[in-house]
Amino acid sequence: MAKVFERPKALADVVTHYCPGCTHGIIHRLVAEAIDDLGILDRTIGVAPVGCAVLAYNYFECDMQEAAHGRAPAVCTGIKRVRPEAIVFSYQGDGDLASIGAGEIVHAAARGENITVIFVNNGIYGMTGGQMAPTTLVGHKTTTSPYGRDPKLQGYPVRIAEMLATLDGPAYIERVAVYTPQLVMKAKQAIKRAFANQVEGKGFSLIEVLSTCPTNWGMAPVDALKRVANEMVPYYPLGVYKDIDAKGEDK
Repeated sequence: MAKVFERPKALADVVTHYCPGCTHGIIHRLVAEAIDDLGILDRTIGVAPVGCAVLAYNYFECDMQEAAHGRAPAVCTGIKRVRPEAIVFSYQGDGDLASIGAGEIVHAAARGENITVIFVNNGIYGMTGGQMAPTTLVGHKTTTSPYGRDPKLQGYPVRIAEMLATLDGPAYIERVAVYTPQLVMKAKQAIKRAFANQVEGKGFSLIEVLSTCPTNWGMAPVDALKRVANEMVPYYPLGVYKDIDAKGEDK
């Protein structure tokens, strides 16, 4: 009997450490499926962050490199320039990429580095205890904003996709989500496109994935998915923010 569904070859056959209801596992699978579909596993190098996905090197069957907190884009840049034939990607959370790593991601994008960035935005620091992140929504309670994020005290959440889309360097930037099967399929298409762009030498691609953190949000997994739909998407709209292939112009 022919198999119609199986574990991607690029995804390790191990149990992950992620909390119940966390969507990192879904996103890992989509990255692995994209690598399989493009047939690039033997030349792919991933860069893991500091944060919930710090152990990503255990879950992908490609070569992996660990980066210091926030420095994954700089590490990717070094690997890609030394090994231009390699397919290099970083997998980063919002605390890693949008806070301590803000300078690295901005300048990698501005330079148009031919790398792929998977940016997981769950609006909170997950691994270190639920502190407020640059992407925490106004009013959301965290361990460091126990009364809810107040823009007069802590500023407003940072929209990474929109910000990077203003730069000339990026080739492709899209924001997706994974709280319904239909959106999971769209997210897979976006991630595959981001890897294909690198294969074709088109330059910097970033996919922002809206994700959940049921543990630090203090919510049941189903309720956490609803929160993404009802609270995160209105502030972080899904869609393509830059595409150099859109009729030869940026969107």
